[in-house]
Amino acid sequence: MTTIALFGTSADPPTTGHQTIINWLSQHFDWVAVWASDNPFKSHQTPLEHRAMMLRLLIKDIAPPRYNIGLHQELSSPWTLETVEKAKSLWPDAELTLIVGSDLVKQLPRWYRVEDLLRQVELLVVPRPGSPIEEISLGELRNLGAKVAIASLNGPNVSSTAYRQYKDPTTLTPTIEEYIDREQLYECQDAPREKLHIR
Repeated sequence: MTTIALFGTSADPPTTGHQTIINWLSQHFDWVAVWASDNPFKSHQTPLEHRAMMLRLLIKDIAPPRYNIGLHQELSSPWTLETVEKAKSLWPDAELTLIVGSDLVKQLPRWYRVEDLLRQVELLVVPRPGSPIEEISLGELRNLGAKVAIASLNGPNVSSTAYRQYKDPTTLTPTIEEYIDREQLYECQDAPREKLHIR
């Protein structure tokens, strides 16, 4: 059976950490479906079309090139259950695995119709620095019907939030940094108020 990793992210902006995860997934699944989506728990997000374009560039820059990764922006939805239903219509005979960061494990039980969601996918948790995976949280997911595995990958200690706050270019690939400069993104986003000269 074809195995497909479903990796949605707010990608605001996508970082070297996202690229590392996508590359790792491509070595463990037949196909990796990636998309940018709006997070209903976040506000002040960069327009979705920019985030999708940056993800496309990030995938293209993986070296050596991988040919089992695709940007599937048609899967984008604020609700993961809707995304999975779209994926099932695209790949009706595939085994679908939803990829989530360890920072989302505690939040997952509160997701929209989570039991319906967990019946339709496997769950792969990617460890993230600063977000330890607690057995009690995994147990709660299993009680809801989840089939959970932990990725043998430690995500790099970089984040989109850190870039937006501190503009650390080492969190980005050169191509993404060039795109951000060209499109003049993140000029004021999340900057401390005293630096904005608001009157």
